[in-house]
Amino acid sequence: MFGTHFYNEGLRKLTIAFGQIFNNVIIQNTSSTGAITKRIRVPLAYAPKEKFLVRLEQQANLSQDREVAVTLPRMGFEITGLSYDATRKINKMQKLIRVKSGEDGKKMEYNYTPVPYNINFNLYSFTATAENGLQIIEQILPFFQPEYTVTMNMVPELDIKRDVPIILNSVNYEDTYNGEFTQRRAVIYTLSFTAKTYLYGPMTNQGVIKKVQADLGTDTDSPLTREERIIVVPNTTSADGDDDFGFTTSLTFHTDSKRYNPTSGNDE
Repeated sequence: MFGTHFYNEGLRKLTIAFGQIFNNVIIQNTSSTGAITKRIRVPLAYAPKEKFLVRLEQQANLSQDREVAVTLPRMGFEITGLSYDATRKINKMQKLIRVKSGEDGKKMEYNYTPVPYNINFNLYSFTATAENGLQIIEQILPFFQPEYTVTMNMVPELDIKRDVPIILNSVNYEDTYNGEFTQRRAVIYTLSFTAKTYLYGPMTNQGVIKKVQADLGTDTDSPLTREERIIVVPNTTSADGDDDFGFTTSLTFHTDSKRYNPTSGNDE
């Protein structure tokens, strides 16, 4: 857009971070004596709720061959919306700056203030029994009061790290156990979240400015006819962007009516 391609992977990183939170949910089945008979790590995938429901409906009858049926329990999540958050807006002209050394000397890399956005996620839990569903939910809810904060490396080139709160908005419950006893059951929990993140624009870099020249005149014609010239340079020409050696200011007066040509760099 606007002729400049950039991709900071902000939304991608947030999606991965959100999935990582729920990527290690465990279900344990026990016998009447309390011994663990089965321990399952619940699979997690990025997919809409409808995709899981369609796979369940493709083989809903338990009396038939179940080769194509989805194995439960299973979890899925998806992005459901993005919205601008004006309450977190700050001065958009501020810069995030980092000075880096390169083959051509030190350069300043910077990025302007990011844009605050709320990203909405839905997390789905599909289980065949109510007990398994309760196990999954109880491993999630205590960590959201109502938010859980993750730290993300938003722009590695500038070493920009931000804490992103992920807020739990609601929990909905659905039991699809209808009809005959041979029909497959699915207990579905839908958890709605909002992640308060920031989106960064393109990164810009520039070299160290080692000379500043200003021409002054008594008229407003463009280009300006010089009558007085001010040149400011660092005391040592080898100074870098984070050095502090002071400056030398030169002031000269001219009556030749010449004008500075920025293209050629000469007075003409």
